[in-house]
Amino acid sequence: MKKIEAIIKPFKLDEVKEALHEVGLQGITVVEAKGFGRQKGHTELYRGAEYVVDFLPKLKLEIVLSDEQCESALEAIQEAARTGRIGDGKIFVTDVEEAIRIRTGETGREAI
Repeated sequence: MKKIEAIIKPFKLDEVKEALHEVGLQGITVVEAKGFGRQKGHTELYRGAEYVVDFLPKLKLEIVLSDEQCESALEAIQEAARTGRIGDGKIFVTDVEEAIRIRTGETGREAI
């Protein structure tokens, strides 16, 4: 099993969710996050004063899936989340040793 963690722009959520649904994925966790990478934030003007916004709003998606589904899910996320501009985000993939469904006690692939 694999865990995909994707950091995306908030307005891309619906497109990514739809793309994942089309490749057969059902479960996804979305967490609101703030951060910055190479874009290093931006400057804004508020009541005549200029200030730097270091941490930009992002969404962190977490998906646990079978090894077979991983490649298609990665492609779907990349295509749906891409704007071509700096700050599109990142995707991280890690191995998952075990998964347990609390309600039924199912483990492994049956739990996801």
